[in-house]
Amino acid sequence: MTTSMRVQDLPAGLVGGHRAGQRDRLTGMALMTGSAASNQLGAATAALAFPVLGPAGVVAVRQWVAGAVLLTTVRPRFTTFTRAQWRPVLALALIFATMNLSLYLAIDRIGLGLAVTLEFLGPLSVALLAARRVVDLGCALVAGTAAIILARPQPSTDYVGIGLAVLAAACWAGYILVNRVVGARLPGSQGPAAAASLSALLYVPVGIWVLTSHPVTAVALGRAATAGLLCSAVPMVADLLALRRVPARFFGVFMSVNPVFAALTGLIVLGQSLAVGDWIAIAAIVTANAVSVGAGRRDTMER
Repeated sequence: MTTSMRVQDLPAGLVGGHRAGQRDRLTGMALMTGSAASNQLGAATAALAFPVLGPAGVVAVRQWVAGAVLLTTVRPRFTTFTRAQWRPVLALALIFATMNLSLYLAIDRIGLGLAVTLEFLGPLSVALLAARRVVDLGCALVAGTAAIILARPQPSTDYVGIGLAVLAAACWAGYILVNRVVGARLPGSQGPAAAASLSALLYVPVGIWVLTSHPVTAVALGRAATAGLLCSAVPMVADLLALRRVPARFFGVFMSVNPVFAALTGLIVLGQSLAVGDWIAIAAIVTANAVSVGAGRRDTMER
């Protein structure tokens, strides 16, 4: 004997919760996709300012622009923050400042491919440590392997550069976990706005040194400012909103789209061709994310 059940026969709470879970996950995916695309376009723009401002100078301008934009648009109410709210905000500000500087210094020493690959160990570690089932673990490993193939890291004996990239990876893992706490404790985008503002203050001495010791040009400043919008302001808010909707493990896997967007940006903007292996790696990353999404839907239905 077979038994069929229609949607109408399910409890209203279960149906509503399932639909809400699906909407949240799809919204989270859209936010993460926009964050990754913005990040990679901004990184390409920032690299053009390296010869004039240097990595530290570009990061300083980035932080200033991101802080100014988020401070004026969100207007966080600092005086209302409680001690429990200030703690993750301060942690996020320090992480944000350290992550950007360590990554750019690493890129300057060991190249983009190796630096980005090592940095991806951060979100990958979050995904692996938070994996609940074999399918979660498998998706994270497939996405990580494909990201390495796509980035094509070259070996290096510059251990300082490698250490900086690993520091950036640790910061990215912390960024995911702390940003999730910020999103839970503070309404709207007040958390990232406050963190970005504080991070900008940390870079005032660095920025002053760069502006007084480098032959600054308006073009270089414009590129660094654009990177501040695309690499800092947009991703901070988008990631916060995404982490309110998706688990940290899924966020960690989905961040594998960053090397995909980096490769596609090179193809479209710079005219760099992609080899067959690149397209296979992109397909593997997309497949891993699709499987992870499907597993998340099943989780929602089972609950």
